[in-house]
Formats: sequence, C-alpha cells, structure tokens
Amino acid sequence: MTTAPGWTEIRTPEQLTTLLGAPTERAAAKERSVLTDVDRDWLAAAPFCVMATADAEGRCDASPKGDPSGQLVHVVDGTTIALAERPGNRRADGYRNILANPHVGLNFLIPGRGDTLRVNGRARLVSDAPFFDEMVVKGHRPLLAVVVEIEAVFFHCAKAFLRSRLWDPQTWDPEAVVPRRAVLASRFEAPEVPVEVLDEYYGSSYEERLYVQP
Repeated sequence: MTTAPGWTEIRTPEQLTTLLGAPTERAAAKERSVLTDVDRDWLAAAPFCVMATADAEGRCDASPKGDPSGQLVHVVDGTTIALAERPGNRRADGYRNILANPHVGLNFLIPGRGDTLRVNGRARLVSDAPFFDEMVVKGHRPLLAVVVEIEAVFFHCAKAFLRSRLWDPQTWDPEAVVPRRAVLASRFEAPEVPVEVLDEYYGSSYEERLYVQP
C-alpha cells in the first residue's frame, strides 16, 4: 500500500503511542477473562451485537446479530458464550472466516446506553448441543451456533455514542439521504424486480418471516 502525497502515515506502535499517548493504568487493566454477574446481566439485556471476524489472510468482516433481549446470548459457563444463527442470506461470511481463523471480537449494545460490553475470544461453529433447546425463538431452533471461548471482556465508554448522538431521536431521519431498502435492493441486488414488488417484500410481512428459513 502506497502512502498518498502529503499524508503522514503511522507505521509503528511507537509512533502511535507518541501521537496518542499511553493508556492509563485503569484502561490498560480493565480486561477480565471470566464473566462477572454484571457481565451476565448485560448479555441478558442486550438484543444486539456486532461480531467482527477475519479470514486466514486478515480480510475482515463485521456482522450484526440480533434477537430479543434475553435470547441473543446463551451463557454456557463463566468463560463461554454462544450466539444462535438465525435465517439470513446464506453468505455466512463471518462463519467462513471462523473456520479459517477462530479469533472474534463482539460488541454488545443495549438501546439507549452509550457504554458497550466488548468480548474478544476464540470461536467455533456448533451444529447441535443440548443448550440449543434454550435458544429457541418463536418456535424456531437454531441450525448453528457460534460458541466463543472468552479471552477478554470489558466495558467500553460512551464517547462514540455521545459524539454521534446515536440514541437521540432528534437526529433520526433514516431516508433523508439514503433511499429505502427496496430501492437499494432494486439498484444493487435485484434490478430485474420492480421496486413495488420489493416494497411489498420488505413490508409488514418481512418481520413475520424473521425466524423462517428462506
């Protein structure tokens, strides 16, 4: 990768530390390797997370995961959690990455909260286990789960959410610049399908099919 003219690029950890400074002792030492009661409560309350993975060559993917609060995460034990696979587009980018490189990063969000819970660890794919019966949502048992052996868990501060005003309804205008989902699908995924048909597909019945395998 070539540095563009006029850019000053950071190439070493020492340069980065010189620019940003060293972390405080409290920040450097906040990682845990075992879930606390508060961690478990957070995982039970979180309906959404982002799972980051990378393949064997380091190419990355970040995939959103969502379920009702209390059903997104199954805590296997103090150092192991599981997330169910729910029906999707079958690309399985993150899962393919896990098969090549087990390292994952997870960021768990609670709506309205600026702080988040981060979990880093090693993942594997499991197609069945006794705890799958506890991961049923709306009568649908998952076909697959990502089981993560925790290496580090810690809380992350709210600065990014405060800067972005993510939870402030006054900043929300979902279609002000970017068109609705049906228009995007027509342009990038299914140009042969009329927008009216896609509007119907992504309409009220879309939510009713969330746990049904397409």
